[in-house]
Amino acid sequence: MLTRRIIPCLDVKNGRVVKGKKFANIVDVDSPEVLGKHYSDVGADELVFYDITASNEERKISLEFVSKVAQNINIPFCVGGGVSSIEDFTDILRRGADKVSINSSAVKNPELIREASLKFGAQCVVLSIDAKRNEQGSWSVYINGGRKKTDLDAIEWAKKGVELGAGEIVVNSIDEDGMKNGYDLELLKKITDAVNVPVIASGGAGEMSDFYNAIAYADVDGVLAASVFHFGEIKIEELKRYLASKNIEIRL
Repeated sequence: MLTRRIIPCLDVKNGRVVKGKKFANIVDVDSPEVLGKHYSDVGADELVFYDITASNEERKISLEFVSKVAQNINIPFCVGGGVSSIEDFTDILRRGADKVSINSSAVKNPELIREASLKFGAQCVVLSIDAKRNEQGSWSVYINGGRKKTDLDAIEWAKKGVELGAGEIVVNSIDEDGMKNGYDLELLKKITDAVNVPVIASGGAGEMSDFYNAIAYADVDGVLAASVFHFGEIKIEELKRYLASKNIEIRL
């Protein structure tokens, strides 16, 4: 049976971890290295760090925190935001990250997925998709931190990303981000049915049952959350025990 992953997400802005709702109303939480070490110590399976304004500000990711985080934790971590070249991948991985997440740059230059996968291996390449339901009932892909709508369909883009060499897909629901009403299960199920690589659910976790539903209904490999962990509303140790009690294979 597949072991599912619990993944805290740390959005970084100006060197600090922040959190908002629907990609807006941003508030300060803590430093990346302090929170990273905390989550490593309490049993998180992985961490994800996003420099959330890098793409929109058309600048490189701020990398000072990456080395500090790597020195403080003993679990895999992924870094994204403003990654637009093979050189960016090289720099991030050299500083100690295990994976690199790309979003806006992959939409603008899909060949970056292929190039990075060939150079570093598919396991290092994470395609992050910011998706929002449209009037037709399907989901459109957004870039630049959720600020710009594209013509891409989220499910088709996930399939294309895997064809190009992405080893993992993170599905961020803009509609549910920070709302704590649960993940977008319909969107997640469509993507897990469409691709043969791990899919990570993101956006909407509010209570423990939301994590279970994403795994049980949509068959995601990992569940990612931010504010419920940052503000102590859900403790990772308790979440893992809850999922284990529901017969979900989890690393305790």
